[in-house]
Amino acid sequence: MLKQRIITAVVIVLALLAALAYLSMPVLSLVFGLIVLLAAWEWSDLSGLSSKVSRISYVLVCAALMAAAAWKTNLFAGVDQSEVKEIVIAASLWWAIALLWVKSYPLSAGLWGSLWMRGLIGMLVLVPAWLALCYLRSLEGGVWLILSVIALVASADIGAYFVGRAFGKAKLAPEVSPGKSWAGFWGGLASTVLLATILWVLLAKVSPGAIPTGLLPLLCLVTVTVLASVLGDLLESMVKRHRGIKDSGQLLPGHGGIMDRIDSITAAAPVFALGLMATGWV
Repeated sequence: MLKQRIITAVVIVLALLAALAYLSMPVLSLVFGLIVLLAAWEWSDLSGLSSKVSRISYVLVCAALMAAAAWKTNLFAGVDQSEVKEIVIAASLWWAIALLWVKSYPLSAGLWGSLWMRGLIGMLVLVPAWLALCYLRSLEGGVWLILSVIALVASADIGAYFVGRAFGKAKLAPEVSPGKSWAGFWGGLASTVLLATILWVLLAKVSPGAIPTGLLPLLCLVTVTVLASVLGDLLESMVKRHRGIKDSGQLLPGHGGIMDRIDSITAAAPVFALGLMATGWV
């Protein structure tokens, strides 16, 4: 299982790097869109939809919402940042509500546990995340910005894993994800803050202006992005627990489904995009 998991992870990383390096923004957006629609297919099951017709219909609705978001923001012909900002603000407010639901689970299931509410949650999770990633790619240095989001999420996961294994006794959200601990949470946050600080100091010496913001605003951006990534993970875990399943799918050998790999990024990407705007980075 471990060997299979490592092989799958390597293939995913290489495919992502190749896509970022060689695909234009419109083509990459379509590739991201396909991945999101595969995740929407998985979320249709998490929602409780069972027939193929209803699940396909759910995917088509998500696709229509993505097309509407692209049209509203003029995504492929000079992105309208003000329109993107409205959407990522709304997405960030949604994640604030999600935090309350995660903290109060299982009592909160009375508010969101119905099939239709779970379906709506999936759309609120997936569509803004896709738009945020496409927006990041449209910016100068967009490839590096997307890699930065992924690096922050990965650093938080790695730090949480090792610190959590060593010191994790107090559970972060035992009703949602029993394996996560407060020690792991703080370890993941500390590792990303340390990584961001080192990169900022090094780039300030090697290429002044490469990061167009001060260290404090950068660390604030890193912190909220990591907090969002943890919440994205917990939200999917909560919905899976309510649904009574372990993985969102079986598409990725050793890793489960697409949603199991992008759950953190679905929350981190729109929050990171909004943070770039708030710090004056863009």
